[in-house]
Amino acid sequence: MRLKGKTALITGAGNGIGKTTALRFAAEGAEVAVADIREQAAAETAREIERAGGKALPIRMDISQEADWQHAVNQVVARFGQIDVLFNNAAIFLIKPLIETTVEDWDRIMGVNVRGTFLGLKHVIPVMIKQGGGSIINNASTAGLVGAKGVALYGSSKGAIRNLSKHAALEYAEYGVRVNSIYPGFVDTAMLKHRMDTEQNNSAEQGKKVPLGRIGEPREIADTVVFLASDESSYITGAEIVIDGGRTAGHLR
Repeated sequence: MRLKGKTALITGAGNGIGKTTALRFAAEGAEVAVADIREQAAAETAREIERAGGKALPIRMDISQEADWQHAVNQVVARFGQIDVLFNNAAIFLIKPLIETTVEDWDRIMGVNVRGTFLGLKHVIPVMIKQGGGSIINNASTAGLVGAKGVALYGSSKGAIRNLSKHAALEYAEYGVRVNSIYPGFVDTAMLKHRMDTEQNNSAEQGKKVPLGRIGEPREIADTVVFLASDESSYITGAEIVIDGGRTAGHLR
């Protein structure tokens, strides 16, 4: 078991990539704090982990609220005694042309995606310093690396997470805290379905935009997160790992 003896806190763990990763972490031996703004979704993920023989703690959390982070961190430490891994996964999405984007849209996306990631770093890193180290994985997006129509605001938030991850990695490397970021492309989640519905595409058409010829599966993202959470990646910090089937490598001829 690659994560035996570790405790992980995962945000947005009620469905999609977060849920798949939570289940994988538990299967690899980790104790998992399952956080989601939807209380019932968090509880269901936790029940699935426990039914499989793992240990889980469901937490209702709005990642944009500092008090929720403080409460969550205190809960995890009280229950498990440590936080070895943080997967900052939760985010919200918006498809809208740049000039139609409102200040309220901007504040909402930045207030969840960037603020939420910042608060996770702010409140979990001190716990990891006391322990002598830990691994933080921030879920960004290929939209934070390259441009695309209709997602300027979302992409800007993910670009901010990219840079925030690098600064945090350098600031806290001396304490044994590793901070890395991942960049999923098209992955079979509710967020992608919303995008395809908006653009009137289906998964086959979306897959044609990817060099590997298909959209990704949540488990393929979870595989990378498990690696970054494990001691197998002990010499990796400040890194960007793109998981997009080759889409940002260049143009298909």
